[in-house]
Amino acid sequence: MIEVIFLYGLAFVWLIFAVISDLKSREIPNWLNFSLIAFAFGFRFFYSLFVSTDFSLFYQGILGFSIFLVLGNLFYYNKMFAGGDMKLMISLGAVLPIFSSFAQNLKLFLLFILIYLFVGAIYGIFLSLIIGVINFKKFKKGFLVLFNKNKKLIIRGTFFAFVFILLSFYINYLFYFGILIFVFPYFYLFLKSVDDFCMVREVIPSKLTPGDWLSEDIKVKGKTFRANWDGLSEEEINRLKKRGKKVLIRYGIQFAPVFLISFILLWIFLETTFFDLFFRSIGF
Repeated sequence: MIEVIFLYGLAFVWLIFAVISDLKSREIPNWLNFSLIAFAFGFRFFYSLFVSTDFSLFYQGILGFSIFLVLGNLFYYNKMFAGGDMKLMISLGAVLPIFSSFAQNLKLFLLFILIYLFVGAIYGIFLSLIIGVINFKKFKKGFLVLFNKNKKLIIRGTFFAFVFILLSFYINYLFYFGILIFVFPYFYLFLKSVDDFCMVREVIPSKLTPGDWLSEDIKVKGKTFRANWDGLSEEEINRLKKRGKKVLIRYGIQFAPVFLISFILLWIFLETTFFDLFFRSIGF
């Protein structure tokens, strides 16, 4: 199927550029996302016009784009995505639907999201471990600070974990709940320590870029710069440059590689019997 090869090949190349840009500069350029959308819709339109017997490929692209537009914004406003990640997901919505049936494409979207969440969880934990090891002194300090602040949570978790483990002598599966309850507070403190202490750096204003996240609110001549999810604007950066002092910036983990890995896995699954077997196994 030439349409699948073109659309998915196009997305594969664009995702490689997105990964390189994200790892190098910690941002995914708007032109990269918008050009992927333009090329995807352009191909769908002209393929439907000159090759296909109908416009289903084009219409399914519009539906995919619309669904991923909603999903991307949902993830963004729930602080799961940064702006570049949101736009990258939206652009993939114009690429992914390859079936003439909307029901089949919905399955495709669902599988991609499940793969993305699974790969993203493993990737995030793995990178957090590496960052924690590289910045061990900061991590250790942060973990001890957070541990002392959350002693009540840890004591309660340990108590309930102990109760569940005791009850597991009568109901076997409660043992796993007990272990999960015991581990969760420490896992939370681990991720929080990495995020709050290892991912924060002092940066001179001249090195700031739009979208950078402040670690804390800053007051400059009566104006407060908020540490919000939208990040710094160009105007705010210019005012901070005039102030001249270093600012604390919070960096996130670059997630463009997760999109690339998830996309490759989805393509592999589509080329095998896994796609149909998976949905049959869950009753779809």
